[in-house]
Amino acid sequence: MREVLPELLPWWEAGEEVGVGTVVATFQSAPRPPGASMLVGPDGTAVGSVSGGCVEGAVYELGQEVVADGRPVLQRYGISDDDAFAVGLTCGGILDVYVEKVSRETFPELGEIAADIDAGRPVAVATVVEHPDPARVGRRMVVRPRGVVPHVREETADADQPERPGIHGTLGSQRADDAVHDDALGLLAAGHHATLTYGPDGERRGEGMRVFVWAFAPKPRMLVFGAIDFAAAVAEMGTFLGYQVTVCDARPVFATRTRFPHADEVVVSWPHKYLRAEADAGRVDARTVIAVLTHDPKFDVPLLEVALRLPEVGYVGAMGSRKTHDDRLARLREAGLTDDEIARLSSPIGLDLGARTPEETAVSIAAEIIALQWDGSGRRLASVRGRIHG
Repeated sequence: MREVLPELLPWWEAGEEVGVGTVVATFQSAPRPPGASMLVGPDGTAVGSVSGGCVEGAVYELGQEVVADGRPVLQRYGISDDDAFAVGLTCGGILDVYVEKVSRETFPELGEIAADIDAGRPVAVATVVEHPDPARVGRRMVVRPRGVVPHVREETADADQPERPGIHGTLGSQRADDAVHDDALGLLAAGHHATLTYGPDGERRGEGMRVFVWAFAPKPRMLVFGAIDFAAAVAEMGTFLGYQVTVCDARPVFATRTRFPHADEVVVSWPHKYLRAEADAGRVDARTVIAVLTHDPKFDVPLLEVALRLPEVGYVGAMGSRKTHDDRLARLREAGLTDDEIARLSSPIGLDLGARTPEETAVSIAAEIIALQWDGSGRRLASVRGRIHG
């Protein structure tokens, strides 16, 4: 939903009715991930994509039908035996798409959710997309971590709903609400959308109720250390990939906004001190990636001592030649790091793409981060058998 929210919100604010199709589950080589959304606007406009073009026409028509009759639909799309190019996914994948009507009446919480997303506050939206009781389909619950409290407008407040910190709305029973609340908080921590399966009343061991959870967590962070020309390219690539990018260097003459226009933040500080402070403040987590580009031992060794000992961090990579790498490993061992801690380091940083320029090197680093995140091999797809998309 996040990518179509700028178009959806003005229609919602104007009191319009919009058809919204969302990928809630994928199988095999599906082209779009869970959470990808497509809008069918009140003026007939189509916004966004659920399949990269394969089934958009069918979802568009279904969106119009759902807006007309108001009943949400969970539809599965796969290969069409009769004509794969007409409706089916030519890639061979399977998509479950949930299509619903969104308006101020059906989704009164959307304004507060949009405000949370814009402010970087974590918020999850859980929607029942399948249930034996058709009346339960479409029920929605908004979940926020402890301490995250939005300003709730009068028209969205529900006087009949009991006060439950962190929860607004209900999926139909206290048991279901409690189960989904706990799982939604876990998805928020990981920053992943997912479809969860329960028994009809929220039983952990059971089937019948499927709940899709949008987990709108703040952007993951990319911390780039070393204000060099390669860092500018890495910062630009990080922004392109959706990271909140910080460039840090102890030298004020190099760490400037002018040199790093694509970074969200440029910090003048000793790298190891900055990272330690950010970790102590809880601003480094399992989605954070760290790129150490200084290749100067007085900066990168103290920094890597901190980075490699963090309990949760998504990626730590360090730039340097083979000689620099060997020297760095020796210094880290002298500093007391264990083999397991050192094994977390990606050095020399990046994949072997034959990169030469800063921009090519940034692509190499990004490719390694993506490959590790999704368990990719880093090989040419032409030489790999099996599914292309996870």
